[in-house]
Amino acid sequence: MKTLVIIIHPDLAQSVVNKRWILELQKHPEKYTLHNLYLCYPDGQIDVAAEQEFIARYAKIVFQFPFYWFSCPPLFKQWLDEVLTDGWSYGSNYALRGKKVALAISAGIDAAGYQPGGRYKYTLEQLTAPFELTFAYVRADYRQLFAFYGREYNGTAPRIEESARAYLDFIDAL
Repeated sequence: MKTLVIIIHPDLAQSVVNKRWILELQKHPEKYTLHNLYLCYPDGQIDVAAEQEFIARYAKIVFQFPFYWFSCPPLFKQWLDEVLTDGWSYGSNYALRGKKVALAISAGIDAAGYQPGGRYKYTLEQLTAPFELTFAYVRADYRQLFAFYGREYNGTAPRIEESARAYLDFIDAL
């Protein structure tokens, strides 16, 4: 079964890492379905029923986005708030129950900055704990995240190329 990759990047034209990951994913349309939220909803008006119907068809879902201001792009937060509704994803029904869910994040700062003794005091796993809790709440099978660190200061072409291959390996191992 194909993996759904939901791309949530507000300025993909300026992206380096996310754009490269997408190019790698596009080489395998038999394995991955790409769903770009900012392309689908440029006005921010999410079609909740369509999103629910769409994601219900997949057993593996990856949310791919840049990490900034220690969180996700605003459209992802809006998507979570509007799509994961009572009676569909929790409460009387758990539409995401058992689905494998993961995050794929590009971070501008090197991994050393995301450590207890580092610049930002917390690991990326700690900073993304609300996503883990959200997906646990809807009974999805939340998996370890995939991250590219250091785009701003250490985002060399060879590292980005290596990350694209590693990203596909990560998704395939979900």
